[in-house]
Amino acid sequence: MERARLHDPAMHDSSGSETGHIITTTIGGRKNQPKQITLPCSMQTISYAPERVVGTGSFGVVFQAKCIETGETVAIKKVLQDKRYKNREMQIMLHLDHPNIVALKHCFYSTKGMDEVYLNLVLEYVPETVYRVGKHYSDMSQKMPLLLVKLYTYQICRALAYIHGTFGVCHRDIKPQNLLVNPHTHQLKLCDFGSAKVLVKGEANISYICSRYYRAPELIFGATEYTTAIDLWSAGCVLAELLLGHPLFLGESSVDQLVEIIRVLGTPTREELKCMNPDNTSFNLPQVKAHPWHKVFQKRLPPEAVDLVSRLLQYSPNLRSTALEAMAHPFFDELRDTSTHLPNGRPLPPLFNFKPQEVKDASPELLQKLIPEHVRR
Repeated sequence: MERARLHDPAMHDSSGSETGHIITTTIGGRKNQPKQITLPCSMQTISYAPERVVGTGSFGVVFQAKCIETGETVAIKKVLQDKRYKNREMQIMLHLDHPNIVALKHCFYSTKGMDEVYLNLVLEYVPETVYRVGKHYSDMSQKMPLLLVKLYTYQICRALAYIHGTFGVCHRDIKPQNLLVNPHTHQLKLCDFGSAKVLVKGEANISYICSRYYRAPELIFGATEYTTAIDLWSAGCVLAELLLGHPLFLGESSVDQLVEIIRVLGTPTREELKCMNPDNTSFNLPQVKAHPWHKVFQKRLPPEAVDLVSRLLQYSPNLRSTALEAMAHPFFDELRDTSTHLPNGRPLPPLFNFKPQEVKDASPELLQKLIPEHVRR
């Protein structure tokens, strides 16, 4: 199916995407096929056999399913659709095409009863998440290998650089559960754009967004005109979690989350409060000194790792590294070395196959750092 035509997904009558039911939906001829599914020219239908539920939430449910015509495994995200609104997730995903973002293959509507309409997003299936990989290591009382920490964090930043720089899209829910991983290649794919939004300067947004442990402090302070820097705070929290083996800021409520952040970063100055939320700087906060980063990470870590965390976890959103700046950080130099391989001996996943729009905002000096010499050659 051409991406431009996906604005009007096919309607399909169904008792719901439940395991045991075959879901059949109609698409056009060759030019209307889903991007990644190859079917004969005359084929007009695609059928999916849901196999198991892989995720549930307030949004709906995600199934693993098999495309009967091709044998390909896909994920189907089924969301109750409010007829008054266009689905923002679908509208955003139509435009995304990147090695570190889960691909939208196809979508269709289904109905249940008289007035329940569901949007079904058919996505590429990736078997693991960063959350589960991290849990695997912590269950064995081990730290994640530093090379994997570098690989995952770099690819998170690359996905963010693409959505921030190319479309002005803010993901607004970066967390280990939304980072899919192929366990063989260690290629990472950002998923779940259900909270994502194109941020427009001067336009208000809701501040109660993003999962608590990864929520930027300006959101806790009630800012409504925030920037894509909230995603970089979340990325910094994920990096710290991979290094520590557990979340850095484990707040039990929004207020408690702020307390946990202040314990590490110290009390924000008036200037920092103003940067986070110019409309509200009258908070009465306890005066706490910052905890040195090298004491937060007590086990010996490369100074570059600690430095990158400190550049992402800044109170002032405008002082946080951008995603492109983070990618050029010395912490990732090992990934730019031609002799670096995965622990299983395989080559690294593609990391430097940039499209022009990905690096259009990079200065010549930044480009020099981003594109290794062996790639330039």
